[in-house]
Amino acid sequence: MFTTSDPDGGWSDGGYYVHNNMWNQDEAGPETLYACSHDNWYVESTQRDTTSVKTYPNVHKDINNLRGAPVGDYSTITSTFAGRGPQSGIYDVAYDVWLNGVGQGQGVTELMVWTENHNQVPSGTKTATYSAGGVTYDVWRNDSGYIAFVARNTLYSGSVDLKAMITWAVGRGYIPQNPTVNQIGYGVEFCSTDNTPARFTLSDFSVTMK
Repeated sequence: MFTTSDPDGGWSDGGYYVHNNMWNQDEAGPETLYACSHDNWYVESTQRDTTSVKTYPNVHKDINNLRGAPVGDYSTITSTFAGRGPQSGIYDVAYDVWLNGVGQGQGVTELMVWTENHNQVPSGTKTATYSAGGVTYDVWRNDSGYIAFVARNTLYSGSVDLKAMITWAVGRGYIPQNPTVNQIGYGVEFCSTDNTPARFTLSDFSVTMK
């Protein structure tokens, strides 16, 4: 088993990377990740009771070493998932899809798909709804390249058609035409665990691009 408490610790497995990703280190409390494989891992996290995001332990797939490829190059971009939060504190379990780059930068879009939400509020304002596969999402966005599809009902497992979501958002003018897909990740954004140890468990993750 791979184990790390390093704020930037991670492990490559089967073309995926499992990442502790305590990116907000100035505010983050202790966190340890335990991984058997990219689709079988858990994290123990203790975060104080404030509303800022502290960590995003996740598994992700980098496309062309983060250089990406245009979404139009693919007929299919789908993913399966299974993840469950601790049902305490403030957190969301979510996909994090980076388009036209990764991280902050001109023209970069962060597209999230929240499959579980516990007391968290997305950035920006709710601007639309989106329905697919029997699931309805509230769509939130801001003016800084952030879009979040927030499932109205908790999804502990399932699959998502990411290309359909990207195409829909492009059609709405939320994303530039034919963006590159640079990284696809899934994990938990911890804001608070009520200052007590809490566990997030992931038991499935795959990405299909063809």
